[in-house]
Amino acid sequence: MCGVVGYIGNKEAAPILIDGLQRLEYRGYDSAGIAVSCGGKVVFGKEVGRLANLERELEKNPIAGTRGIGHTRWATHGAPSQVNSHPHLSSDGAIAVVHNGIIENYAELRDELTGQGHKFLSETDTEVVPHLIEQALKDGAASSAEALRSALSRLRGAYALGVLFRDDPDTVYCARLGSPLIIGLGENENFIASDVPAIINRISEVIYLNDGEMAALRADGVEVSTIDGRIVTPEVKKIEFKAEDAEHAGFETFMLKEIHEQPRILRALLAKHVMADGTLELGTGLSPDYFRKLNRIMIVSCGTAYHAGMYGKLLLENLTGIAVETDLASEFRYRDPKIDPGTLIIPVSQSGETADTLASIRMAKSWGCKIFAICNVEGSSVVRESDATFFTNCGPEIGVASTKAYTAQQMAFALLALYIASVRGDLTPEKLKEYLKALREVPDAVHYVIQKKAEIQLIGEKHHDGPSSLYLGRRYNYPTALEGALKNKEISYQHAEGYAAGEMKHGPIALINESLPVICICTKTADEVYEKMLSNVKEVEARSGRIIAVVSEGDTELAKLTDDVIIVPAVRDEFSPMVNVAALQLLAYYAARARGTDIDKPRNLAKSVTVE
Repeated sequence: MCGVVGYIGNKEAAPILIDGLQRLEYRGYDSAGIAVSCGGKVVFGKEVGRLANLERELEKNPIAGTRGIGHTRWATHGAPSQVNSHPHLSSDGAIAVVHNGIIENYAELRDELTGQGHKFLSETDTEVVPHLIEQALKDGAASSAEALRSALSRLRGAYALGVLFRDDPDTVYCARLGSPLIIGLGENENFIASDVPAIINRISEVIYLNDGEMAALRADGVEVSTIDGRIVTPEVKKIEFKAEDAEHAGFETFMLKEIHEQPRILRALLAKHVMADGTLELGTGLSPDYFRKLNRIMIVSCGTAYHAGMYGKLLLENLTGIAVETDLASEFRYRDPKIDPGTLIIPVSQSGETADTLASIRMAKSWGCKIFAICNVEGSSVVRESDATFFTNCGPEIGVASTKAYTAQQMAFALLALYIASVRGDLTPEKLKEYLKALREVPDAVHYVIQKKAEIQLIGEKHHDGPSSLYLGRRYNYPTALEGALKNKEISYQHAEGYAAGEMKHGPIALINESLPVICICTKTADEVYEKMLSNVKEVEARSGRIIAVVSEGDTELAKLTDDVIIVPAVRDEFSPMVNVAALQLLAYYAARARGTDIDKPRNLAKSVTVE
C-alpha cells in the first residue's frame, strides 16, 4: 500500500528520491520521508500529509548524499504523524528502514527489544526492524547483510524493505516477502521501488525480486540472494512501457487521462488476439483440449476486478455452458470451497500484487488447480504464480480509482469466453464471426461516450449535492451498476449503492424520494431486460426519485420519464457494459470535481492493496 524507493549512484539522492515518491504518491500519501547517507551519518527528513510538505522542508534544509531511501505512507499501525512517518531509525541512528507491508509479530518483538534496552518512538510495526538489525550487530553479526538476514528471519508477515546503513557506505539493501519490490538497473547507478512508474524515466531494465529474496545494491552492480544466504542469478526484464505512459499528458488528472485511453487499449487487445481469418489466438499456455474437458471455473478477485469477474461469469456461462462461480478473494481464502483439481481458477488483478488474491491462488494451487490470471503487470506475483496469463496491456494505471484496467479486464473476459466457446464447439465459426463483429464496435462506442463528456459533466454537477445515490442494472449491467456506484464512492465520497434492479423492491425502494439520484442503466439491446428496466424506472418516477438514465441512441421512451439521460451507442447486449461503464466513470468524475475532492488520490484509498 505504501510507496518505497531507493537510490545509489553518483548523483544527489534526495531529488531522485523525491521524484520517485511523486510518481508513487498514488500508493500512499498520509506522510512522506527520506533518509540519505551524508558525511558519515544518516540524515533524514519526514513530514505529515502530502509529499509537497516534505519538498518544502527539504528546500529549507537540503540533504546531500548519493545513496538513500524514501517512502510515502498509507497508515496501518498508528495514525498519520511525523513520528509514525518513515524512515524509522535504530536507537543509535545508524540504520534507517522504509517498509511496505505489515509485520504481524511486531508486538512480541517490540516487547523483547524493549527488555533489551531499545527505546521506541512510534506506534508502527516497522520500527522493530531497524532495532532488530541493530541488536543483531550488537550480538556479533559479522556484516550489515548478516545482521539484516538475522532480522528478516525473525519477521512474520509481509514486507518490502529498503535499508540504509551508516557504516556500510557503498550499499543500499532491500528485501521482499509478500509485498512487491523491484530493482531498477541503470548506468553506474541502481534503484529500488515498489512499482515501476517510480523510476520508469530513469531505467529500461528491472529485476523483480521474488518472495524470500534480498539484494545488496551498489553503484556498479546488484547482488541478489535468498534470506538464508544462497546467491541467486536474477532474471533481468525489459520495461514494456514508456515514461510518458506515467505522465498526465495534458490532462488535468490521471483518471481523466486513463478514461480517454480506453478506446485505444480495447482496440489494441482486439488487434492482438483476433486474427485476420476471424479466429482467436489468446496464447493462454493451456491447450484447447484442456478447455474442452473443463467443467468448472472459479473467478477470484477484489474490488473493481471483482465486478469484472461478475461480468466474466455471465459471459462464460452464457457462451460456454461451463459452471462458473465468482468469489471475493478476501472471503474465498477463509471459507471451505469444494474445489477439485479439475476447476480452473481465474484470478483478476490490475497490479498483480493484491494480497488476498495471491493468497487465494496459493490455496487453489495446493489443491492442484490450474491458474489462469487476468493481469496488467508482467513480472508481478500473480503472473509468476499462475500457469497462464491474459495480459490486459493497459500500461501503468496511476489513478487510484480503476478505469482503463476495468474495461480491459472486461474485454479479456469477452475474448476468453469466445475462445473457450469456439474450441469447445459451443459456437459455430459463423456465430463467432458475428460476435467478433459486434465486439469490434465497442472501442468506437466508448470513444463516442467520451466525446459526450461535456454533457455528462452538466449532469454530474446537477446531481452531485445529495448524500447518497442508487445505481440499478440487470443481467450484464448489474455488475455495471455495482462498478458505477463504487466509482462514485471512491472519488466523490458520496454514498452510493449498486443493485440488481429486480431487488429494488426488496429494500432500496424505501430510500427513494425527490432528493435521491437513481442511475438506471437501461440500454435497449435486449427487449426482455429493457422492459423490466422500464418498469423499474416507472417505479422510481412514481416515488419522485431523481432519475438519470443511461439509454441507447434513438430511445425516446425513457426521455419522457427521466430528469436526465446519458445517450450511448447501441451495441450487442453482452458487450454493452464496456460502453455503459465509461459513461458512469465520467459521471462519477464530474460529480467528484464538483464536490472538490482529490480525484487521483481519494482519501484512505491506495492503488495496490498488498496487505490484508
